[in-house]
Amino acid sequence: MAVFGSATIRESVIAGTWYPGSAQALRQTVEGYLARVSPAQASGKVVALVSPHAGYAYSGPTAAHAFAQVRGADYARVVVIGPLHRPIRGSRLGAWMTPVEDAYRTPLGDVRLDRSFIAELGQSVPLTAVSGDQEHSLEIEIPFLQVALSGTSADGFQLVPIMAGEYIGDPGTPAHTEQMAAALAELCADGTSLLVASTDLTHLDNYAEVVRMDRTLLDLVNAFDVAGLNAALQAERVQACGAVGLVTVLRAAQLLGARRSQVLAYAASGDVTGDKRPGTYCVGYMAAAAYI
Repeated sequence: MAVFGSATIRESVIAGTWYPGSAQALRQTVEGYLARVSPAQASGKVVALVSPHAGYAYSGPTAAHAFAQVRGADYARVVVIGPLHRPIRGSRLGAWMTPVEDAYRTPLGDVRLDRSFIAELGQSVPLTAVSGDQEHSLEIEIPFLQVALSGTSADGFQLVPIMAGEYIGDPGTPAHTEQMAAALAELCADGTSLLVASTDLTHLDNYAEVVRMDRTLLDLVNAFDVAGLNAALQAERVQACGAVGLVTVLRAAQLLGARRSQVLAYAASGDVTGDKRPGTYCVGYMAAAAYI
């Protein structure tokens, strides 16, 4: 989608590194990942997705399993929640942050922010406006959305990007996640929104331990046990670097009437590199969906 006029643009910070830098190469890459995935059989509409946020060479094949579930679907907006990995120079941080810019730019074009939705959301939860962020966890999901949802409506989807500034174990986080989930459920009740949690899973120097811990998390997601998942994350029995967004999105899906969630794919970086030796850094990746 092109953006014209005086709109301010959040330029890509990862094009050419985390994913291809040209439109042709990026589209071919995403199309290639999606072409190798058969959408899972589902009896219901997708209300939420979970997707990893590593570079495409590592997590792209896993992410494709999530976005294949919504290919050709029609959503007015997509709410993406990811963690804040690094400070934003010159900006005050908060529990929830959203960019001041009017649109995100990738090599595939510009995606406008849904300012009306963001303003309404800000009446229910504290949203801190930030400028010039370098956060990859939100941007990495956008090219997949641009390809999967292209041509589904006259104007395309609008974006609601949210960065979580707290950790799952912080004292105020449980109340903040429930507050955000409730606010999203209220604003998304008309069924025109897709929720996306951007998260990687366990980060350790041991492939076997990463897979062991992640299997526990996957079981909780498959059971749609959001309370149990939240408790396991807080107790550090499982790990997710986007834990706050993961719990918030799945809880919002429950409040919207979702009856089940399903893990669609799992891989660890050791599966990609082939290096599973103890002492080698490894990260887990999951794709999942929640259905109404």
